Parts: sequence; C-alpha cells; structure tokens
Amino acid sequence: MTLRQRIHSANWYLISGLSFLSLVLVGLAIAGWKLELLLNDAEALPIQAVAVNGERRFTSDEEIRNALRDLMARSFFSADVVEVQHAIEALPWVYQASVRRDWPAKLKVYLEEQVPVAHWNGTQWLNEQGDVFSAPQEPELESLPWLSGPDERGLDVLTAYKQMEELLRINSFHLQKLHLSPRLAWEAELGNGIVLDLGREDKMSRIQRFINVYPEILKQDKSVARVDLRYDTGLAVGWEASQKESQ
Repeated sequence: MTLRQRIHSANWYLISGLSFLSLVLVGLAIAGWKLELLLNDAEALPIQAVAVNGERRFTSDEEIRNALRDLMARSFFSADVVEVQHAIEALPWVYQASVRRDWPAKLKVYLEEQVPVAHWNGTQWLNEQGDVFSAPQEPELESLPWLSGPDERGLDVLTAYKQMEELLRINSFHLQKLHLSPRLAWEAELGNGIVLDLGREDKMSRIQRFINVYPEILKQDKSVARVDLRYDTGLAVGWEASQKESQ
C-alpha cells in the first residue's frame, strides 16, 4: 500500500480526537502550573490581616506579630494554618490556639491563654490542669501559692494544696507554700511563717492534729518556727529563737 493510500484510509476522526485531547491536556497542565504560581505568589495574594480573638492578659499583639513574621511572607493559600497554630502555641502564655482562613485575605486566630493557679519550683507555673509551663514572672501574680516538687507530680501537689488550704482556711489559717520532696514527703508553710513537717502519710490528719494543738502551743508565748508532725501521735515544736541559735 502506497503512502497516499495509507493517508486516505487513515481514521481521521480518531486522529483529530486524540490531537484535540492532547491539546486540552497540555492546556490544563499549563493552566494548573500558572494557577499554582499564582496561589503561591505572596505579592499577588498576600495575607492582609490576622484577626486574633480570645481573652488575653499576658500575650501582646507584638509577640504574635513576631511569631508570625516569616509565615506572613507567604501567600494566603500557601500559608500552612497548622504552622501558624504551632507558632502561636509556642508563645509562653498561650495554652492552645486554632487557626482558619477567612476569604479573601485574612487569617482568623482563636487563642486560649494559660490560667496560672500557682507558682511552681520558683521559676515556673502550674495551670488549672496541674500542667507545668514556663512563662515570665508577672508582678500581679505574686500572691498565688508557691508549690514545688517533681514536675510529673504537679497535679498531685495542686490537688493536695486545695485540700489542705480548705481545711486550714476554715480554721483561720492560710497555706502559702507546699513542697513535695523527691521521696514524696510533704512540707507546708503557713501564711504566718510556721513550717509543718507532714511526712509521707496521713497529711490531712496531721494537719488536723496541728489545728487541734495550736491553741496550746500559743500558751507558751513563744514564736513558732516549725512543727514536726511526723509521729503517729504527738508533735515536736521548733521555736523561732532556738532555730536562729542553731543557724
């Protein structure tokens, strides 16, 4: 068969259809490539604003701007909202955050700050869940109780503090500090400066014993420094003058 005959017998409908399909696919590929360039073009589709909602006491607008500075250089569509969320949650006073896109060029952020309920180990904080977190000291929070112990025992110490403080408060005392040693022994300091050695067991009954005996201790007309309650019955009192002499 000659070339002319082959050309004449060819299925031109199929060939034209395939050619058209190829042109369409190439066109779609080019359009997709251009669309990707556009969506990732920070100048063409910039993030124009970040709206932050949620009650804030210690997290400033400037801290949020600094945390998002690099991410804001991306386009509205290429910005990773998960990265934005993590950047905000990395701020010291932020407990958790959620982020979503708001068409056409805004990110909406809702954040919850940590709620500190106690100082922890002198330089950190405990939140309502008993989690330890690090954040700058704030003068307005100075009056919070001072708790300390192994980090993994934060919730245990907070729970014990609440129980002890309730018992002491109804008896006109205030629990200012509570410490749990690595050997799990309790030491409490009252608002009047008296330190209570409570040991490892029966801490609540030992506090009650102190409350019961305290009126008798006052009759001694001496300043109490420490009360050792680590006995099955009874207690030992360390007077302030003798404490100073022993130092």
